[in-house]
Amino acid sequence: MLATLLASVVSGEATEAVSRLRRSLLIYAAAALFLFCGAGFLLGAGFVTAANELGTVNAALWFAGGFIGLAIVLLIVHRITARMKAKRVARRRGTEVKAVASATAIALIPTLLAGRGRAVVLIAPAIAALAYAVYRENSRAPRTRDGD
Repeated sequence: MLATLLASVVSGEATEAVSRLRRSLLIYAAAALFLFCGAGFLLGAGFVTAANELGTVNAALWFAGGFIGLAIVLLIVHRITARMKAKRVARRRGTEVKAVASATAIALIPTLLAGRGRAVVLIAPAIAALAYAVYRENSRAPRTRDGD
């Protein structure tokens, strides 16, 4: 009986919350529609004013150029921010991979050292990494000073 009472109270609150959400969405949608209508009339008034000053064709060309310019700026800003985000994600992914690799290596050390002669298994990759670092350092192009 208590469970039924609690369920009815909870379902009543959930129904009320859903109706409030629906009402809010309708209000925001209507406000957005009126905002777009107002922006359209403002744009129309600006065009009429520009057409009176510059002529209809010139005003249309200026408005078209302005909107095309805004679109180009918007696309450029989007591309720049998307590249920055992709670089940030790649950097973060790289650090996560390094962290997982180092954690895995640390977790495997006891297993690798459990048997005899297994120390070679740890020393060989370290020697290979050292050799690769020496090779990379020596294979870089020599740096020259400006004007040499």
